Amino acid sequence: MSFLRRRKGTDSSKSQNLRCSIVKEDEKNNLYESPRKESYNSKKWSCWDSCCWFIGFVCSVWWFLLLLYNTMPASIPQYVTEAITGPLTDPPGVKLRKEGLTVNHPVVFVPGIVTGGLELWEGHQCAEGLFRKRLWGGSFGELYKRPLCWAQHMSLDNETGLDPPGIRVRPVSGLVAADYFAAGYFVWAVLIANLAQIGYEEKTMYMAAYDWRLSFQNTEVRDQTLSRIKSNIELMVATNGGKKVVVIPHSMGVLYFLHFMKWVEAPPPTGGGGGSEWCAKHIKAVMNIGGPFLGVPKSVSGLFSVEARDIAIARTFAPGFLDKDVFGLQTFQHLMRMTRTWDSTMSMIPKGGETIWGGLDWSPEGSSFNCGAKTLRNNSINNTDQIPNINLANMKNVNYGRIISFGKDVAEAHSSKIERVDLLDSMKADMLANLTNCDIWIEYHDIGDHRIKAVADYKVYTAGSILDLLHFVSPKLMARGGAHFSYGIADNLDDPNYQHYKYWSNPLETKLPDAPDMEIYSMYGVGIPTERAYVYKVTTATDCSIPFQIDTSAEGGSEDSCLKGGVFSADGDETVPVLSAGLMAAKGWRGKTRFNPSGIPTYIREYSHAPPANLLEGRGTQSGAHVDIMGNFALIEDVIRVAAGATGKELGGDHVYSDIFKWAERINLQL
Repeated sequence: MSFLRRRKGTDSSKSQNLRCSIVKEDEKNNLYESPRKESYNSKKWSCWDSCCWFIGFVCSVWWFLLLLYNTMPASIPQYVTEAITGPLTDPPGVKLRKEGLTVNHPVVFVPGIVTGGLELWEGHQCAEGLFRKRLWGGSFGELYKRPLCWAQHMSLDNETGLDPPGIRVRPVSGLVAADYFAAGYFVWAVLIANLAQIGYEEKTMYMAAYDWRLSFQNTEVRDQTLSRIKSNIELMVATNGGKKVVVIPHSMGVLYFLHFMKWVEAPPPTGGGGGSEWCAKHIKAVMNIGGPFLGVPKSVSGLFSVEARDIAIARTFAPGFLDKDVFGLQTFQHLMRMTRTWDSTMSMIPKGGETIWGGLDWSPEGSSFNCGAKTLRNNSINNTDQIPNINLANMKNVNYGRIISFGKDVAEAHSSKIERVDLLDSMKADMLANLTNCDIWIEYHDIGDHRIKAVADYKVYTAGSILDLLHFVSPKLMARGGAHFSYGIADNLDDPNYQHYKYWSNPLETKLPDAPDMEIYSMYGVGIPTERAYVYKVTTATDCSIPFQIDTSAEGGSEDSCLKGGVFSADGDETVPVLSAGLMAAKGWRGKTRFNPSGIPTYIREYSHAPPANLLEGRGTQSGAHVDIMGNFALIEDVIRVAAGATGKELGGDHVYSDIFKWAERINLQL
């Protein structure tokens, strides 16, 4: 066809020559390139470069934001918060000042365990340069710099429960002793600031700081702390026109002040010699916040294996790391050796036995708490209508009375199906010590493997057998504790034996003062799953480790289950169950009873937990958590009103969300 043309082929020889000339030209050019440029191009971006760049970027942003924060006007953070959350409500102090409330009754704060600062007055060579520096509280810098030295100085003598030779650690004095636990973590600071809004100052506020590691009576033996509290209260009453004080204890401070009220009436030398009318003359009200009146199961797990829910979970993420001698840590062994010298921890062992805490097949709480229920925010301090309806029909009954069970199947089985080995027979057997050479001595190293097996073979421990268990695994600890604390229920409170100081912190073995005009408040948070019982296992770790652990693999199997991570939860403030915080005010002290012969009015003020809506709220103003409740606006308002002169009836009487009164009816306590 005419329109088709054959294309003329290319000259292959010319193409080949052209390609060769180009290659030669490139090689010639490469001869003139700089060696420095070649080395630069061959260098690759490494992972180390990425890390350095990222760290530099984060530090730069951090310093820029810090500079911006320090240079901006103080009103901008408040403006941003209000733009997100709406107008902020006035703090209770400002609100009540507008209502005309002013300073009236002097106020005494009694801090709880671990929240009070401790400082060094004498130490070993490793603590050089730490004179009057805080070992507990503040920045905890020495814990990171020299942990073994810190643990040595924070420990007490294992025989006497007092100072070891050559070491003196003493409580910090003044309001700064417990206003903040650590930088930015308030304890009493918010309450103090709100009281200041209506006119309070240091002459009308007193922080009754004490060494919370010691047994209560030993704080008087070593430091004369109880005498100082007595003198300061008398001085505050005398210098404020005879107005009685309002005492506000928190956590273990509740038990400490209960001990004080018996000590101040008792004759010398063991008592303060104030007489039976001292409390009536000097105290208007005792407003107990988060009080573990009847102990806490959490103390049992702490003494038994140095664990709680959070620590047990941490162990699952790093199994064996904190137990074994990795980099010389052995953290749990050091922690157990240190805390088992703190006699005060034994004040919070559950009191009242199975009568209060339940037995193998029953407990006062039953299944009346939904651990999966979400808490609603409620800004009203007297509104109980917004409590969510909880369907308990499908909830499985929990054997809360079994405080320690070895195995989930044991925790859930009927008592008739549990085969147990008698622990008392094992206690009578000769103690064959574990001869393993361990760097850190703990009492478990002295009891032998056969006794460890006997503990697990007993299967279940209730509040009635917990004391036998602790005597079995830590005899030295309990020998000291038995001299300072008691955990039973008195048959006859008029028996002279109950005049001994070891009964004074147990509300079931002592009488309240003869002060009918005084008021007692039980104030605590509710609506937070709180540790109530545990599922344990025997570890297969080395001979130098702690042989028992919470079995974090034990789960309830549903979102609403109260068994999570080996821990059974009940209603409470995350540390103290409602049963312990509220039972005495609901039953034991309600009206005239043998525990409250003068009929001191008692009130329950519960605060339903509501978490902060966003990060800008910090720890929240409606929290019911054990420490965060100290910033709860409703609680602070109640405290300020009473300090300004209000009575419990004027506050509205009881304010209850939980089933504490129903539980009280199920407890057969002789009144």
